[in-house]
Amino acid sequence: MKKTWIYGAMAAGLLACTATVAADDAADAGAEVESTAAIQGVTVQYAGSVMVFQVANIVVSGQFAEDTYQASARFTAAGLAALFTDADIEAGVSGYRDDNQLRPWRYSHLNHASSKNRIVAIDFPDGVAMPDINPPFGSMGEPPATDEERAGAADPLSALLAMGLGAVARGESHCSGRLPVFDGRARYNLRFEDGGTDRVRTRAWSGEALVCHAYYEPVSGYEADEYPSDEDISRPITFWLAPVHDGDVHIPVRIRTNAGFGGATIVARSIEEN
Repeated sequence: MKKTWIYGAMAAGLLACTATVAADDAADAGAEVESTAAIQGVTVQYAGSVMVFQVANIVVSGQFAEDTYQASARFTAAGLAALFTDADIEAGVSGYRDDNQLRPWRYSHLNHASSKNRIVAIDFPDGVAMPDINPPFGSMGEPPATDEERAGAADPLSALLAMGLGAVARGESHCSGRLPVFDGRARYNLRFEDGGTDRVRTRAWSGEALVCHAYYEPVSGYEADEYPSDEDISRPITFWLAPVHDGDVHIPVRIRTNAGFGGATIVARSIEEN
């Protein structure tokens, strides 16, 4: 679908260029890396809108132990968008944690509404993101992502979690540097710039939030009609990050992009710490 990269980059995993594992797969993957250490968890419900029209409901859950992490996300079309699509995308990831650095082990996503029943999965042997697509795509893009380009790349959902842990920060900035990302076909970078702080008020949270601008930089794995224009990628996706668990983790409470369709916004409606 044209312009799907916008939604993927928006949440860097919330909508995840369409996101990760079906629930049972996520649970199985999580069991492989289960930790006995204390776990910090958070579940956030979001509403996505284009202009004044609600177009999506999104639920993201993450759990962090001392040396492991796992997360899941679900995106369903809502409001005006439900008239045109019945998208129902379920996602999940499990991996290992080294302080604030995340090393994904297994990522996959499934659109329950698709007749193809395609599971897009990624394994990470020796730190190289390797796609495991069933049934396979007709094309992996022109040109497809190489092994060298996929080396060190994270999945979209882990990229979002890394931002919340401050893993994208360099020096005194809470938001800087680049993260290489691979979504199963497309390989891109997210380049971060510190936006300071801003006061935010949503239904779920209000206060002084950290502002992080993420610029989408396509690398490989795109069809010609999917490749974003220079105008599209010149505008950042802006994240407003709020602290949870006494500031150990930050979560997006507002996300905004001005690219495509007149711009889109995702806002947190509820936050549950566990």
